[in-house]
This record gives sequence, structure tokens and C-alpha cells, in this order.
Amino acid sequence: MLYIVATPIGNLGDMTPRAVDVLQRVDKIAAEDTRHSAPLLKHFSINKPVISLHDFNERERMEQVMEALRNGESIALISDAGTPLISDPGFHLVREAKAQGIPVSPVPGACALIAALSAAGLPTDKFIFEGFLPAKNEARKNYLHTLLREPRTIMFYEAPHRLQETLQSLLEVFGGNRKAVVARELTKMFESIIADDLQKLMDYYSQHEDECRGEIVILLAGAEAADNASVSVHPQDVLNILLQELPLKQAVSLASKITGARRNELYDAALAKKSGEDNN
Repeated sequence: MLYIVATPIGNLGDMTPRAVDVLQRVDKIAAEDTRHSAPLLKHFSINKPVISLHDFNERERMEQVMEALRNGESIALISDAGTPLISDPGFHLVREAKAQGIPVSPVPGACALIAALSAAGLPTDKFIFEGFLPAKNEARKNYLHTLLREPRTIMFYEAPHRLQETLQSLLEVFGGNRKAVVARELTKMFESIIADDLQKLMDYYSQHEDECRGEIVILLAGAEAADNASVSVHPQDVLNILLQELPLKQAVSLASKITGARRNELYDAALAKKSGEDNN
């Protein structure tokens, strides 16, 4: 059995009794960072062999884990904090385990994005999670433009050193009046959940750089019906933006989904644009 075990995102009191029990019973634990997980395991008196499995070694370490599973061992996968696979490693392992008929069982618990959503005061009936935005400014804004008419609550993870840059990009794309929430250090001593419009959030964090620290979730209110009606997006404009960052076929497919334009027409337009650039 491969167990996907959620661990606390800060407060150790959020560790579930079932998670402790599973980690004490399995044969091995695959952890994103063995050094980071050591204090957690010690706190709950969990003494099991721990192997590292992170973004940079998952594919090569996966076979070691799969061999143990095929030999009848049980393995628990944990990340540094929260629920594994949510912007954390583990997808390739889970996919391979299921492909080989190995049972995969979730042991649910803390998850930063769900915790933030529950306390944000934004609509929760429909939402989308976009993970981490591109690090480079132009790529980030280009990507955000594809979400301009998204009516659902939009959620991102962000690194503390990019918080102000990301808020500035959101401000430029969605306007200063769009409602947003910055949830920081959830369940920890300096937990902070600030809801306001983007301009005021930008002003606040520009003046309080000492608070641009820790684990961060950004939530953005979705576009209202009136916003969608007033925003006119030309398919060619969307296609041109996407072509700057994506391969031709992927850009065409995404532009078609965003605008509703026919894929073959966009494909022809993309080829014509590429041909014109080559001739120049």
C-alpha cells in the first residue's frame, strides 16, 4: 500500500491520529526533505527508515519505492507540509503505483489552500487553484491575462520574496478594485489573513515589508458578470500573448478554450504570423 499522508502546515496540533498511526505502521517513509521532516517524526515518536523524494530526484528514486511496494512493503509519502502532490512532488510516483496495480490510499489532513479558502471570505462554491505563477514579470502578466474573465475564486501559492511583484502584476492586470486576500503563515504564531482590494493590499505590503515572509496563499475574487460583459478580448490578441511563452499548438489550443474561437482559424493565424516573422 502507498499512503499519501497529510502533515501539519505549521501547528503540530493539526496532525491527525490516523496520520500518526499510519506513519508508525508503514515500513518506510518517503519525505520531500528528510531534514525538514525529522523534527515532526521525532515529535510523534515515529522511528522508520526515511528516504528523500523531491522534485529533483523523484523519477530516479521512484523505482526504489516501487520495488519496495512490489515486495509487499507499505510506504507513506509526506511533503514538507500539508497534503502531498498539491504543488509538491509525488505525482509521478502515484501514477506509476496505480499503473502497476499498487493500492494508493489518502490520509487527509491540513492543506494550505483549503485552509486559506475557508477563512478568506470569498466565494467557496467554485474555485480554481493555479499553483505558483511564473517567476518572470512578463510571463506572469501574460498568464494572468488568460484568467481575466475567470468567474471563480482564483488561488495561488507564492514565495515571500515575490509577494510584492505578484501583487503588482495582479494590480496591473485585474485593476486596483478587484478584491483579494493574502493569507500568510496559516496556523502559525504570526498567522495573518488580510482581505482588501488589490491597490490597498499593494500599498500595505509596500509599507510593511517585514510581513512579506513565510508561506503565502493569494486569493483573488473572480470576475463578476458585469466585468465579463465589459471586457472584450480579441482571439488574435490572446493568441499573440500565448505565442510568446508557449509552443504553437499549445498556444492555439489554449487560445481557443479562452476565447471560444475555432481552433483551425487560430492555427492558420498563428502560421501566418510565424511566416511573417520568418520573412522579416
